[in-house]
Amino acid sequence: MAARDIHGPAPPWGDEFRVVGKPTRKLDGLAKATGAAIYTDDIQLPGMLHAKTLRSTQAHARIRSIDTRAARALKGVHGVITGADLPIRYGVIPWTQDENALAVDKVRFIGDPVAAVAAVDEDTANAALKLIRVEYEPLHAYFDPREAAARHDPAIHEGRKEGNVSKHVRLEFGPVDELAAAADVVLEDEYSFHGSTHAPIEPHCAVATCSADGLLTVWSATQITHYVHRALAQVLEHPPQKIRVIQPCLGGAFGGKSDPFSLEFCVAKLAMLTGRPVKMLYTREEVFYAHRGRHPMSLKYRTAAGRDGRITSVDAKILIDGGSYSSFGLVTTYYAGQLLTGPYDFPSYRFDSTRVFTNKPPCGPKRGHGSVQPRFAFEVQLDQLAEKLELDPIELRRRNFQGERTRTVNGQRITSNGFLACLDQVERASGWKSKRGQMPFGRGVGVAGSMYISGTNYPVYPNKMPQAGVQLKVDRSGLVTVFTGGNDIGQGSNSMCAMIVAEELGVPLEHVRVVAADTDLCPVDLGAYSSRVTFMVGNATIDACRKLRSQIVSAVARVWQCAPERVRLMPGVVIDLEDPARSLSTAAAFQCAEEHFDTLGSTGSYNTPTLGGDYRGGTIGASPAYSFTAHVVEASVDTETGRITVHDVWCAHDCGRALNPMLVAGQIEGSVYMGIAEALLEEHRVNRLGLHAGPSLLDYRLPTSVDTPELHALIVESLDPEGPYGAKEAGEGPLHSSIPALSNAIFDAVGIRMKHLPFTPGRVLELLGEKSEREARARGGVETGGRV
Repeated sequence: MAARDIHGPAPPWGDEFRVVGKPTRKLDGLAKATGAAIYTDDIQLPGMLHAKTLRSTQAHARIRSIDTRAARALKGVHGVITGADLPIRYGVIPWTQDENALAVDKVRFIGDPVAAVAAVDEDTANAALKLIRVEYEPLHAYFDPREAAARHDPAIHEGRKEGNVSKHVRLEFGPVDELAAAADVVLEDEYSFHGSTHAPIEPHCAVATCSADGLLTVWSATQITHYVHRALAQVLEHPPQKIRVIQPCLGGAFGGKSDPFSLEFCVAKLAMLTGRPVKMLYTREEVFYAHRGRHPMSLKYRTAAGRDGRITSVDAKILIDGGSYSSFGLVTTYYAGQLLTGPYDFPSYRFDSTRVFTNKPPCGPKRGHGSVQPRFAFEVQLDQLAEKLELDPIELRRRNFQGERTRTVNGQRITSNGFLACLDQVERASGWKSKRGQMPFGRGVGVAGSMYISGTNYPVYPNKMPQAGVQLKVDRSGLVTVFTGGNDIGQGSNSMCAMIVAEELGVPLEHVRVVAADTDLCPVDLGAYSSRVTFMVGNATIDACRKLRSQIVSAVARVWQCAPERVRLMPGVVIDLEDPARSLSTAAAFQCAEEHFDTLGSTGSYNTPTLGGDYRGGTIGASPAYSFTAHVVEASVDTETGRITVHDVWCAHDCGRALNPMLVAGQIEGSVYMGIAEALLEEHRVNRLGLHAGPSLLDYRLPTSVDTPELHALIVESLDPEGPYGAKEAGEGPLHSSIPALSNAIFDAVGIRMKHLPFTPGRVLELLGEKSEREARARGGVETGGRV
């Protein structure tokens, strides 16, 4: 696929990249490997207090009274706060702000924060928590989303005309029922996806200090510094000019740190009240209560097609368990339907998606937010369709390929699309043709495909300002410092910025420094979510670089008295293309430009073009570009124990252009690892009383290196016309189709359809038993001449 130029897939000096496209270690890799990296919990300030949270023991109850007198009297306690001290609600989505930093009048799940204590150390703070007396009036608790959808008294959130329904979306495109009625084949089935959580290595942590003149500084393990800054100003009623939020080095997030959290408000309030710095570090158990993980979903799909395998109609009905608060739930409800309309073309589509509140830890955005669950159901149903039509599952997907430079049935604009190349890659690399249906009973291969957004047109709070901003500062020594509000959560976004600056300005990579995610120093960026950072921050960085390069080239051309077209910025040197003997070091060129233009620097920004369909919700899920993925999984099933073993996973991902192939491969492998883990091991659930089934890494099972299959990352480059050098996302898309590909591999291995997650040995044995019974009845019918 040929490169095209808007922000410019091609480098500024021709066809050959010098930094971009080369495997490069991350800027912070050495610091992390040697232990020099500073995480939030590493921050120690003079006189710092330690804070802990008292959490609800009730799943749903009114708070009759809270008595904190004994806790306040305990030696070493410097501050105690309750919901009365932080009464203003917040939420990342402006229209669904239903959370308090500490519960006001009511608790909605076991683990809901009720009070916070700041003391000289954690032991004293924990002792103080035991002295707080809370009187509860228990209410009926909802743990089944079906009950929550049907019954609204008592409501989890009072005053809502929708009762316990958090959000309902019903959208229809084209004559869904008419085309289904006319189809040659119609498949209808039900599926379910369980809850799971992020399990980052680093727990949530926040540190706050408030200066004598009222400057509040908060360090937080967050992936949305800008939104935390806004929320702190709102809840604390503190001037935003007097708030600074900094994200130190982050030990993983995967979407689990993309909400403002109780601890950020608590440390800030306690620091303001006590006049001393305050730190709060969640225990692992508290991370499970904070949650914001994958929404459990019950999904019903009806897919209609012609005899040639071309899909004509898709109808979906989805029930979403949102837990106790809204979080990103409004967006989740839309994403569950809006993001299914690729990489396949179908002329009619309807989805009816309902998110309900339950008395469980709140769900939110986990890697592949909102669309992993529907993708699982739909891709399994596509395999069922292929079986019914006696088509190769890869061939079925090829026949329905939507193409590039087109629009989906729901109005999403598709630019580049490398899905066919992804299918080709996994088919060839896995040996699909020689394996599918031809391996011994108990071993099989399965395929699935998907697409995902590269950032979103929806800026969370409405505004027309840039979604990403970058500022460059140039030093006379040749050093360039990048200031970006982008949050590096381990995916390497700071390294991406540095590589672009090195590529554009011809400076060595080691002469680029990145200052990120500090609201005092950096331009606004909306955060690390929806796989937006590479596309949006990358384009903003290119914009800033090209403005600066224009000044440098102009200044050097003036000194050399030549046309600017003759001046090229090469690695460490600036040359005259027509006079090889004439050159300047990069530092000298920067000094030359400063002489002509004053202090040297530039800014750059990115905002999405107008995108999406012309209907309510049409911008949610609309993206400037979409990535595409295909998986093949090879797995075996032990029919005596029900144990599933995944041997190999081939994942081909269309990332537009791999700016750093090593990091792209790492994102692909990490996504696949997480997807297979969700399918086989992980489950975030509560028992019949609302108590978390196992809030620890001993009980919440994660794969070790022994459990991890061989991962084969295959990079496909479609060169998007609007991405930075053609790049698109690579951090979330590669997860989606790993799970249905595994389900389809199990069917190829032993002939059972795994339609409900997780894929436990018990469930495998149950389905194998049902299959044996069906086969026995069929044999009996044939032997007796009876009707089967």
